[in-house]
Amino acid sequence: MYRTILIPLENSPTDQTILTHIRPLAQQLGSRLILIHVADGYAARYQESLKLAESEEMREDQHYLDQQRDILAREGFDVAAHLACGDPTDEIIKMAQREHVDLIAMSTHGHRLVKDVVLGSVASAVRHRTDIPVLLVRAKT
Repeated sequence: MYRTILIPLENSPTDQTILTHIRPLAQQLGSRLILIHVADGYAARYQESLKLAESEEMREDQHYLDQQRDILAREGFDVAAHLACGDPTDEIIKMAQREHVDLIAMSTHGHRLVKDVVLGSVASAVRHRTDIPVLLVRAKT
């Protein structure tokens, strides 16, 4: 059913909510996991076009992704990790299409109304822009 699951990570404590939640499902189904973090700072967004050097933030994000990948791999999961640069919603959807994922699994912060308008919601944007099933799990705050 869910052969490949894409898991966007923020490099924040909320990531553990979705990682904990998705493990039993992925284990039961034998799913391949793809972790993605989208660096969206100035250097990340314009790195290629302006030939900018990789930022310290991007190096930290890659290290974090590698750590999470290694933990899951030691637990027996088939897992890959990708650092993308640019708009988070666009990059998540592009990765999902490129990898033919069956499920996108994300943690949410549970913002409501005003905060979503002010801060935006990547989870909401992804949910509205793809036909791929999206599993949203609210992080405990």
